[in-house]
Amino acid sequence: MWCASCLASACAGCTCNLCASAASAISRRSARLAYCGLFAASLVLSFLTRQFATPLLKQIPWINTFDYVQPDEWFQMNAVLRVSLGNFLFFAIFALMMIGVKDQNDQRDAWHHGGWIAKIVVWAVLTVLMFCVPNIVITIYEILSKFGSGLFLLVQVVMLLDFTNNWNDSWVEKDEQKWEIALLVVTVVCYLSTFAFSGLLFMWFNPSGHDCGLNVFFITMTIILAFAFAIIALHPQVNGSVMPASIISVYCAYLCYTSLSSEPDDYACNGLHRHSKQVSMSALILGMLTTVLSVVYSAVRAGSSTTFLSPPSSPRSGTKNPLLGDDNVEAGNGNGKELDARPVSYSYTFFHLIFALASMYSAMLLTGWTSAASDSSELMDVGWTTVWVRICTEWATAGLYIWTLVAPLLFPDRDFS
Repeated sequence: MWCASCLASACAGCTCNLCASAASAISRRSARLAYCGLFAASLVLSFLTRQFATPLLKQIPWINTFDYVQPDEWFQMNAVLRVSLGNFLFFAIFALMMIGVKDQNDQRDAWHHGGWIAKIVVWAVLTVLMFCVPNIVITIYEILSKFGSGLFLLVQVVMLLDFTNNWNDSWVEKDEQKWEIALLVVTVVCYLSTFAFSGLLFMWFNPSGHDCGLNVFFITMTIILAFAFAIIALHPQVNGSVMPASIISVYCAYLCYTSLSSEPDDYACNGLHRHSKQVSMSALILGMLTTVLSVVYSAVRAGSSTTFLSPPSSPRSGTKNPLLGDDNVEAGNGNGKELDARPVSYSYTFFHLIFALASMYSAMLLTGWTSAASDSSELMDVGWTTVWVRICTEWATAGLYIWTLVAPLLFPDRDFS
């Protein structure tokens, strides 16, 4: 039985062997992207265990403790949650270890950037050990993951706002006609895409002969928000730009689509129910892609003085690496005394916390935000819980974006730079 539990996580050991040879080549400059690689490996492992680990889990007595036959879906979700818990613990432990790190003379700074062979081993061991814990632990983690996933969605929105504002500012600062034209083109394309996509949503999720008032409300609100973003951003008293407003509009339309496509396939207003498996997989892939992009962006932006990952009291000096935003001194340049005197360029604790929350969110994507068995065991990320989570995320995105525009007007004495 012990062998069965180990086999359920054999992919973790394979990943360890594959990565160990490259671990020694990971420098301070590339450490953050290495964490992204480790997170991506956990996503692949979660998906593989969901698809293939069910027969093994049924043979483990402390997992299959039921006197009746559980559906395969329960074991699939249990496998995903166990892998997710191991990944969450790995990053959560590092987040706790890095609390209070302010400069590079702290020994924990070396722990954050080095020791990759040991880290991969610890990650693999934690993943395997999670298949030895009782089901009650997994149930508690599942409940906590719903709250952690909500926090990650809010962080994801903040990252998107940070990205769009920096993109807009970088093109505006060039002060050249070709970049102004590029801004106009991006804005027009985004708004045309938003309204065209909204029209498709009316076709797909408001079929004739059915009362689909809820779906119509969701789609109409998305269109109204798109207009509201532009009106507020172009107001003379608001220091805004229409290009970020157009990108946020496209993102809200995307969230509306993923929400509606997550409606149960037996719901009459779900016009894509005949293609439920394909839609479920496409929505899952898009969700995973945005999750990976979020954590990669958090890693790349960490070190920039404008990102929320940077400690507000950390002074910055030295030249920056154009890709990661690192000071060259952080990458190992200069003598040891200069290196020790340098403050850290971003919050290590918050950096690892993002990965921990992303682990929870990815588990919710793969389990459909619920452990309850359903008749659609082959579908992922489907159900009314998913619908409302994503609709609330769309509205939270809209609220945060509007807040970034109007907050300086409501509180003129505060510095929002």
